Amino acid sequence: MNQQGRAGDGTVGKALEVLEQVAGFDRPVRFGEVLEASNHPKATLYRLLQTLVNQGMLRYDDASQTYAPGLRLVRLAHTAWRQSSLAPVARPFLDDLSRQVGETIHLAQLDEGQVLYVDKRNAVRPIEMFSAAGKVGPGYCTGVGKAMIAHLAEPDRETAIARQSFYRHTPATLTDAATFRAELDAIREAGIAYDREEHEPGIICIAAPILSGAGRVIGALSITNSTQRNSLEGLAAFRPALLKTAEEISEAASTWQFPG
Repeated sequence: MNQQGRAGDGTVGKALEVLEQVAGFDRPVRFGEVLEASNHPKATLYRLLQTLVNQGMLRYDDASQTYAPGLRLVRLAHTAWRQSSLAPVARPFLDDLSRQVGETIHLAQLDEGQVLYVDKRNAVRPIEMFSAAGKVGPGYCTGVGKAMIAHLAEPDRETAIARQSFYRHTPATLTDAATFRAELDAIREAGIAYDREEHEPGIICIAAPILSGAGRVIGALSITNSTQRNSLEGLAAFRPALLKTAEEISEAASTWQFPG
C-alpha cells in the first residue's frame, strides 16, 4: 500500500501498518525497536500497540517486555490462507513436481507488484536462499515475479512496473523500467521467465505463470537451483514439467475465487 493510501485510512490504517511492522521483525520485539522503525510519535505508537494487544492481534509478554503476533491474528491468517491463497489448491501438484525434479519449488502470488511466496518444496539437497512461505520478495528480479508481471493486462502491468524499486541486488539485476519492459515482452512471448542471479548471487530459476482460463494471472511456479549445481541451460530441461504443472494448477483452480 502506498503512503498516500495509508494516510487516508485513519486509525485502522495506522494500526495495520504497526501490526505489519511488528510481524516483519520475525521475532518478539521491544517497544523501542518498533519506535525506531515507526513514523508515529511515541504516545501514538503506544496507543496503537495497546489497541492491537487488547484486540488479540498482538500479544505482550511482561517478562521480556516484547510484542509478537497474537493468536487472533494467527486464526485470521489461517482462514486467509485457506480462502485467498493458491497453496491449498496447488499442494498435490507441487508434491508431484517436487518428486519429479528433486529441486526447490516455489509457488507465489502477486501482491501490489511484489511477490508473496505462498508455498515451497525444498530440494533433495536443500539450498539456503531468501524465499520462504509467507515472505515478500521483489517482482522485478525474481523469476516468479517477472512471469506474473509479464502476463498482466494493461494498465495493470504498468502499475506493477511503477511499484518496483529497481534496487541493484546483484550485478545481474535489472535496474530501470525500460530494460524491465523489454524483458517482460520477451517473457510473455516465450511463456517462461528466468532468474539469472538477479536477486541473490548464485541462485537461478525457471518460472512460469499460472493463468486462469480467461488468461488472468493467479500465480506463478518456479524451479530453483544454484549455479554450483546447475545452469540456466540445465534448468531449461525442466520446462515441460513446469508448464504442465502450471496448467494442472490452473485447471484445479477453475472454481477458486482468487483475490483481485
